[in-house]
Amino acid sequence: MAFVTHYFTRALSSSSIRNAVIKHVTIIGGGLMGSGIAQVAASTGHSVVLVDTSQDILNKSTKSITGSLQRVVKKKFADKPEAGEEFVQKVMKNISTSTDAASVVQSTDLVLEAIVENLKVKQDLFSSLDKIAPEHTIFASNTSSIPISKIAVSTARLDRFGGLHFFNPVPMMKLVEVIQAPGTSQETFNTLLDFSKALGKHPVSCKDSPGFIVNRLLVPYLMEAVRLYERGHGSKEDIDVAMKLGAGYPMGPFELLDYVGLDTSKFIIDGWYEMDPENPLFSQSPLLNKLVSEGKLGKKTGEGFYKYK
Repeated sequence: MAFVTHYFTRALSSSSIRNAVIKHVTIIGGGLMGSGIAQVAASTGHSVVLVDTSQDILNKSTKSITGSLQRVVKKKFADKPEAGEEFVQKVMKNISTSTDAASVVQSTDLVLEAIVENLKVKQDLFSSLDKIAPEHTIFASNTSSIPISKIAVSTARLDRFGGLHFFNPVPMMKLVEVIQAPGTSQETFNTLLDFSKALGKHPVSCKDSPGFIVNRLLVPYLMEAVRLYERGHGSKEDIDVAMKLGAGYPMGPFELLDYVGLDTSKFIIDGWYEMDPENPLFSQSPLLNKLVSEGKLGKKTGEGFYKYK
């Protein structure tokens, strides 16, 4: 009888985790990605707390979200401005802000980190929150390049730790890479898949390997374009035109590198090179290193591979 009771208790517990619905979300990081994720989650009825180190940053985040929502309204509610304004107010009511992560994670279902791509900083964040967050709370990182398992080891909830990699701009891009690290339970993984779908996104399942799917294919392609240029196989302009007209890409590799940020691309490839220096796909580019050292990081600084006014 004790065995039967134990079996059903375990089954009930497993079922409750598997069918868990994420309602309250804490997003750490009020930058472009964090704000975008907050907007989407709030638009789909989730209660969102956006956390950053200063109220000034959070005020800018809130202003950015409001502006983004108003652009959505112009398209979706073109002939119903009052309904559009009501939509904006409804979404913004679902978002609150805080500079104290420790206080807000005590009543959240999901903690999603979208901060600087630095392993130590991410580990320190999750290590501190792990001691405070409820047992059921799932932790996830929006990292684009760092293995989830390396971040998760800073916590005691390996089974409740996964990856949710969104794409910029979050409100527009449908894809979410859902990463299952070796320690991530199937229940947690399923919950993250369901959460992605609830946001109106299209999730794809990924193993915890460098770059997951998109960046693992995209970054080596971008780096090879730079190497082609370095070897004199074609001009930047011709390589961009060739990939747009020949492969149907909306942007050429140099245009995309400038859009993403040369520092971001360098950070990713440097990290992969450190992990696997023998892999020729991860070899570094002298030209990319030079541009970054000169502060020419792309569109955000006015110059990268191209100049911008």
